[in-house]
Amino acid sequence: MIVTAFNLANQRISRIFPPAPTACKLFVTGSTVGPLVDAIHNQCLLEYDILPFEAGPVHTSLLIPPLLGIAYVVLGGILPGVSTWIVENIFSEETKELNDDGTNLPPIKPETVRSPARTSIQKAALAVASTVVIIKLSEILQTSAQFDSKSSLFIMATAAFFQWIVLDGTLPSLLAATVTALGGPLSELPFVASGCWHYLDSASDYFPLSAIGELIDNAGLSTLALSSITGPCYFAVTMDAIALRRYFDDN
Repeated sequence: MIVTAFNLANQRISRIFPPAPTACKLFVTGSTVGPLVDAIHNQCLLEYDILPFEAGPVHTSLLIPPLLGIAYVVLGGILPGVSTWIVENIFSEETKELNDDGTNLPPIKPETVRSPARTSIQKAALAVASTVVIIKLSEILQTSAQFDSKSSLFIMATAAFFQWIVLDGTLPSLLAATVTALGGPLSELPFVASGCWHYLDSASDYFPLSAIGELIDNAGLSTLALSSITGPCYFAVTMDAIALRRYFDDN
């Protein structure tokens, strides 16, 4: 009984956490490719205050490579496993809901719950390329005078959702990317508060922090304001991290 429980626990852990080689590849990719992609739009959103680094068109901070390396491991390696476990438990065969007439609802299609069996290099490259396009779109919208923050957020969210439909289409990935889109910007708050970087006034529209700062006579909270347009960017980065994890698992 104890051995069986131990083996079951190991199986669950192995499904949630990526193998060491995959985690290393995700970290290396995140710490090298990630800053290059992030540099596409960061100049119109924020300024780095600690360890700023410039190399041609790339404006970043030396803090960013390790942070993005860790982010890719979490977003592509751990969070999808957790979301898969959640979705599979919600839509398991043992969980049966009934129609009004007492008959069982049709089961959720397995392909919408489970990840695709394999990911080719072409699909992984498409995931990264589509994320680059979405990041570039955020720069265009942010620097354009024709779109307000709400319109830009809607356009970005639509583009990110379309990326999920084309590249993935599974519920665990949608859950993981949505959680990241909501929590990703908020995860920057400790770094903004500690002075690692700050968002430009033109981009600082993240509700409710900027509004709270105004309500209490700008007592400092307004400096923690983020940019709402980064939410869909986090969504897109999660999608390409997931695609890369599948490719690395297969190779």
